[in-house]
Amino acid sequence: MYFRRLEDLRVDHDKTQDEIAKYLNCHREVYRRYEKGVYEIPVWALIKLAKLYGTSTDYILELTDNPEP
Repeated sequence: MYFRRLEDLRVDHDKTQDEIAKYLNCHREVYRRYEKGVYEIPVWALIKLAKLYGTSTDYILELTDNPEP
């Protein structure tokens, strides 16, 4: 499943795919595939990204439009 907010949040925080991949301890190509929806993002990675961006997992998953945690 494709979650456009993964890319939007990364760009808004001036991060590269490589930086996020290192933060998640994975290869850049794996993270790119999460971002494009080729691979499903694991729950642990989703939680780490929500903490990094100061938002909720619901916002990343597009279940809400409120970015507040």
